[in-house]
Amino acid sequence: MDYRNLGASGLRVPVLSFGAGTFGGSGPLFGAWGNTDAEEARRLVDICLEAGVNLFDSADVYSAGASEEVLGQAIRGRRDAVLISTKTALPTGEGPQDWGTSRARLIRATEDALRRLGTDYIDLLQLHAFDASTPVEEVLSTLDGLVSSGKIRYVGVSNFSGWELMKSLAAAERHGHPRYVAHQVYYSLAGRDYEWELMPLGADQGVGALVWSPLAWGRLTGKIRRGQPLPSSSRLHETAQYGPPVDDEKLFDIIDVLEAIAAETGRTVPQIAINWLLSRPTVSSVIIGARNEEQLRQNLGSVGWSLSKDEIERLDAVSAVTVPYPYFPYRLQEGFARLNPPIV
Repeated sequence: MDYRNLGASGLRVPVLSFGAGTFGGSGPLFGAWGNTDAEEARRLVDICLEAGVNLFDSADVYSAGASEEVLGQAIRGRRDAVLISTKTALPTGEGPQDWGTSRARLIRATEDALRRLGTDYIDLLQLHAFDASTPVEEVLSTLDGLVSSGKIRYVGVSNFSGWELMKSLAAAERHGHPRYVAHQVYYSLAGRDYEWELMPLGADQGVGALVWSPLAWGRLTGKIRRGQPLPSSSRLHETAQYGPPVDDEKLFDIIDVLEAIAAETGRTVPQIAINWLLSRPTVSSVIIGARNEEQLRQNLGSVGWSLSKDEIERLDAVSAVTVPYPYFPYRLQEGFARLNPPIV
């Protein structure tokens, strides 16, 4: 397993990390992902650690906290061997203090996460969404206090827009608060919007990407093909409405190229899709998920090898889209391109 610094921080993370969204799964979304219990979770954690994957990601909204509880049970007795990432900000109840990132909510959410995880510190706490109702100075000063108290080691965000992230980074620098070192983002061959603004921002400001849904919400598993119905085992039957939209014709074009490369290399479609992400700028770690040992071992096979230059170029070409304004002039017109050279 290779390791990379998480953004501009000194924290070394594996290029593959494990998403615990399937742990304790319940409800229409997380129940469809999986419902791994503590015993099964411990076995999956065992396999991850054997492979060098020591970063485990969760959130307080995953199955109403059950994901964190099961993860805490699965790592019991080996806390020093793992890195824990979790998230907060999304609603966990109907009360006025049950959503957002106010000082009161952040402190309580952190204490609740620590209790569910069975630990006294969180390696990386990420804000699951931008709370426009709370001043960024209040958010950052609260996180500063949690870091100073030792309850949090590093801070990051998830699903922020460019201006939201840059405003927060500027305020952190202005007031001397801890800077966000991670941005957990949706990024896949079927969804490259991250590249338009957030990737250049991450490269410029030292914010590493933790990639969620690298298989495009289950569409790049190798089970979905042009002209064929969704397999009965696909979770898209229950979860498509919750995930990022994908143009079907574009998706099938991408799958055609993935299948061709799979036939040439002996790798699987998911392994190729994940390996492509690992070649992209600013990506610190790709979060993989698994409902069982077989899925996990297959996803772990995404590392230890590299796509060729030709294979990467074929995947780049088939997955490329015309970017919207104001980004397209910087891609298409020479004068603009000189002002903002592409990230390579």
